Amino acid sequence: MLRQRILSALVLAPCAIAAVWIGSWAFVALAALAGGLMAWEWTRLCSGHFGSDGKLLALVSVVAVILGHAMPMAGMALIAVAALTVPWVGRWSDRSPLWMVAGTFYIGVPALSLVWLRGLGSDTVFWLLLVVWATDIGAYAAGRTIGGPKLMPSVSPKKTWAGLLGGMGSAAAVGAIVGFVDGFSPAVLAALSALLAVVAQAGDLAESWVKRHFGVKDSSAIIPGHGGVLDRLDGLLAASPVVAMLCLALGGGLSQWR
Repeated sequence: MLRQRILSALVLAPCAIAAVWIGSWAFVALAALAGGLMAWEWTRLCSGHFGSDGKLLALVSVVAVILGHAMPMAGMALIAVAALTVPWVGRWSDRSPLWMVAGTFYIGVPALSLVWLRGLGSDTVFWLLLVVWATDIGAYAAGRTIGGPKLMPSVSPKKTWAGLLGGMGSAAAVGAIVGFVDGFSPAVLAALSALLAVVAQAGDLAESWVKRHFGVKDSSAIIPGHGGVLDRLDGLLAASPVVAMLCLALGGGLSQWR
């Protein structure tokens, strides 16, 4: 399993880095692909099949990302309208259609946020990705090495408080390095990165709770060793809207924070 995770990461990480570096439609295409796949996974997770509502959600996710490249407000408006429309397209029996309302925002807003953030410059997205990756690695390493009390055993039995602190420490270290390289206060960016690690871990727990609710181990098996796209991007889905709101509040991307 660990070998598969490493091999998958060695394939996926360079693709993500290249798309962020190139920007423009390369990044939009990657975000749109991820959005469509996550819509497929979410619909199967919540309704047990990929019906007309899932297809509409996938279409909305892709179109919202494309709109976000040039007209982010139009993309946001599409997501809002879709949240009222998508749930009533499919056939539901014993499961609430409100899960599709949640899924529309859960997938659409982060995907749109990432495209909008890339429009502010690559440095912000690189920082975000590095923080989320560092959180995952630090949490895994500390959890396996130290162990100790469980964080939320009813939701995710393997996650520990040591893992959370390890993830925060790793994220803070990455933030300090990025701050030093980018000419921003290392201490301030380290603190922001540590807080963002908590958000990313909360996103991980939220997705774990949804899977546990529906009795599913992984959102899909599309990524060897990782499960599905939702499983791989759960932390990023939570962190990207937070960074987008931070950029809105501060008037620009990381390069404008100096």
